[in-house]
Amino acid sequence: MSSEVAAAVADGRPVVALESTVFSRVGLPDPAGAEALHRSLAALADGGALPALTVVLDGVARVGVGDPELARVLGAARKVGERDLPVAVAQRWPAAATTVSASLALAAAAGIDVFATGGIGGVHRDWPETGDESADLGALARHPVVTVCAGAKSFLDLGRTLERLETLGVPVLGLDTDGGEFPAFWSRRSGRPVPHQVASPAEAAGVVRAARALGYGGGVLVVTPVPAADEVPFGELTPVIDAALADAAAAGITGGAVTPFVLDRIATATAGRTVAANLALVEHNAMVAAAIAGALAGPTPV
Repeated sequence: MSSEVAAAVADGRPVVALESTVFSRVGLPDPAGAEALHRSLAALADGGALPALTVVLDGVARVGVGDPELARVLGAARKVGERDLPVAVAQRWPAAATTVSASLALAAAAGIDVFATGGIGGVHRDWPETGDESADLGALARHPVVTVCAGAKSFLDLGRTLERLETLGVPVLGLDTDGGEFPAFWSRRSGRPVPHQVASPAEAAGVVRAARALGYGGGVLVVTPVPAADEVPFGELTPVIDAALADAAAAGITGGAVTPFVLDRIATATAGRTVAANLALVEHNAMVAAAIAGALAGPTPV
């Protein structure tokens, strides 16, 4: 942990963990990754929360990165999930960007209550044949951290993803959701209802407090949609997603390589509109996460 993050956690001040994959070379294309990072950091600062960027640098799992090292984060060309963290440390990987699962593990180890990301992984559409399910879901259930995101990636099987979250016992809360629908990353609506809705970040914090009081030791997922001005509607994306997934299958791409391949194909097909939406939702999620972290750091309502 950086000294700044360690002091803030010890003092009970608002801290928000961030993943690094979205900002790195394996996330958004240059220069969008750098813009996403700076917009996220600014949103957290405006919301009164300290950022705790997670990454592996020179074989050290880091929570909190100073300005001089941000260029190394942006340039990371390898990503690390929770299962890979021990290997990355033991083999002293020079620079590895953290996925959602790794970030949740590091945030929990550091005692950080809130984590902001773009969109979580989930159950892939070819799950019946491949069994492909993101490690994000298990990490959400296992670590006592609030995750704020814009739902799950639009090219996943969102119905099965929600069912899996229910099976794992993860409370899913919708904040400012359109029509009570689960957001689908670049799209505000997915056609799937969100399990529960909250009216404010403070109410979301209240659910987290209640979960802890009841002895629930896992995470809480707060989903909030991409700003309306920046969304790409789900219906418009459907044929684009289908074509990108077909291209991935034809190229024999599987596992963790599917997501970056599909994201790139969709960005190209939409002339960069999904990249613009990604920038907007990452910034918005950071803003919401800062508000929830502030509410959790404040006095418990009587």
